[in-house]
Amino acid sequence: MCRPDHFGIYYEINPWMDRGRQADRTVALGQWEALYQLLVNTLRIQVELLPSVPGLPDLCFTANAGVFVDNLFVSSRFRYREREAEVPYYTQWFLERNYRVVCLPEPVLFEGEGDALFYEDCLFAGYRFRSELQAHHLLAELLGLPVHSLELTDPWFYHLDTCLCPLQQGQAAYYPEAFSPASQRLLKEAIPELFPVTEAEARRFVCNAIVVGQAVVMNADCPHLSRTLVEAGYRVYEVGTTEFLKAGGGPKCLALFLDRGTT
Repeated sequence: MCRPDHFGIYYEINPWMDRGRQADRTVALGQWEALYQLLVNTLRIQVELLPSVPGLPDLCFTANAGVFVDNLFVSSRFRYREREAEVPYYTQWFLERNYRVVCLPEPVLFEGEGDALFYEDCLFAGYRFRSELQAHHLLAELLGLPVHSLELTDPWFYHLDTCLCPLQQGQAAYYPEAFSPASQRLLKEAIPELFPVTEAEARRFVCNAIVVGQAVVMNADCPHLSRTLVEAGYRVYEVGTTEFLKAGGGPKCLALFLDRGTT
């Protein structure tokens, strides 16, 4: 994770961002701190921190840094130049800890866990708005995992982690309307039990949740999915990320997993 010390809406690269609707940095810092404390003190998760950097307001969205599996970090290549300057800080952090770092060959675009979600022994990968289909074939070779490609169709759900949330035991939450018909069929074939979310809750980024075992950390005020998850046996923890939503981000966007393994 990375503290949002320099967070703000300074450019517009997705439909959520509006420089005329600025985020309140004090509120954002409080929301980030509440999420951090929940992960560390309540869920007992070890969290490593990346130092914040002036001029990089979206560095706090560490899920977009890349994908990390078995000591291998596959770095992102962002579609928009506004975020390109984040890459050296992410890669330096992993190199300093003696992890192997690779980047997909130019000009292939790939935006990390924003468009790459692990589900059991495979990877779901989104494409169209930020990442490219070509990246999926390269990821499959690098990670040694099957990769299922999902086409996104709604620019408001520009990353896969805004509309799909893999859970446990053959389950996932998703917003069907964010996917092409073919990708909806693929999800239904690959995941035995899917929990559709309402449009209202999808637009609160309810799918942008952090899942650790049976614990789900999700945006507050999404009673429909919260009730569904509790009935399915999950422990739901609600957090507020209203200021980050102004930039098109939620709880999942603010964290990158470091314990993924293929075995």
